[in-house]
Amino acid sequence: MQVYDIAIIGGGVAGLSLAYFLGGKRSVVVLEREEALGYHSTGRSAAEFVLRYNSAEVCKLAAISRNFFDAPPYGFTDVPLLKRRGGIIVSESDKAERLRDHFAREADDAPLRMLSLDETLEMVPFLDPAYVAAAYHDPDFWDIEVESLLQGYIKGARYAGVEIRNRAEILGARDIGTKWQIETPDGYLQANIVVNAAGGWADPVAHCFGVRPKGVVPHRRTAILVDLPADIDAAGMPEVSELDECFYFKPDAGRLLVSPSDETPCDPTDVQPEEIDIAWAAHYFEQATTLSVRRIVSSWAGMRSFTVDRLPVLGPAPDHQRFFWLAGQGGYGILSSPALGSLAAALLIDDPEPEGFRQHGLALATFSPTRF
Repeated sequence: MQVYDIAIIGGGVAGLSLAYFLGGKRSVVVLEREEALGYHSTGRSAAEFVLRYNSAEVCKLAAISRNFFDAPPYGFTDVPLLKRRGGIIVSESDKAERLRDHFAREADDAPLRMLSLDETLEMVPFLDPAYVAAAYHDPDFWDIEVESLLQGYIKGARYAGVEIRNRAEILGARDIGTKWQIETPDGYLQANIVVNAAGGWADPVAHCFGVRPKGVVPHRRTAILVDLPADIDAAGMPEVSELDECFYFKPDAGRLLVSPSDETPCDPTDVQPEEIDIAWAAHYFEQATTLSVRRIVSSWAGMRSFTVDRLPVLGPAPDHQRFFWLAGQGGYGILSSPALGSLAAALLIDDPEPEGFRQHGLALATFSPTRF
């Protein structure tokens, strides 16, 4: 029977970033239930990197991760991980004053710029002037090269000796004293420590190991891809987001990705979009622009998993110190993966916390499982 120092449950960006940062320092196996890595939340992400608009803690995670995205280790990737997109925050007339207040608060330490209607339409010509009552521009929106990031984690982890197993669903587990014995379709293995990086399945995985769940609830988020008229080139356009996050849309491979920013609690599964959410996405887009949605090229949904305070849970379980949580990253798991992956690795091998956490004043207790 193979024995490992650490078994990571989940082959999404959370588990794979941890495997990358652990590589070579302990014997590690990643167990992924699907045939493909990053199949669920990671592979269906809108791939956005922002420094604002999330909670203060998540914004600090983004700031900590920024150095890795801007300057990944040599050989990690052949392409830049971030591509500047820029963003426009818009509102209709009944929210215009709130948008200006929001701008005033955010602009204190950020390079934001209020836009006239003409400036807004110059950036996104098909916005409806009857809809856009106020808007401002934020240059600090980036597209994340998710596949390059994920492959960098995978290649780096494997090069350092991490074993990654697909189709390795957890069929059973028990504590045998100093180790966990884990059953998979290929048989049994043992590990000193188990890391729960199972995304939307984090609570069921905890239950399987006899550990108290932490209330990690998956939420469905929908997106559609729509065609643009032949005379519109959207490649260099900014992302457009509604002030209260009722919707957003952004260029995607010559088309537009549109989301109604839905957040519906759901069971962990291969989640699919609901017709009503697809309809809302098309409705919001037509309401804010002069275009009609004549054809939906594709639609999909992904899971964003949250704890009750909407912050990640990271650290040893209070009821079992050899069960380690790395879950509840919500919609910012890719954005925060360099920060959270390196922090989890440091805690697991008793290294000092990464410098960025002290620099940005982000206490480790913020994410501790004992806070619930």
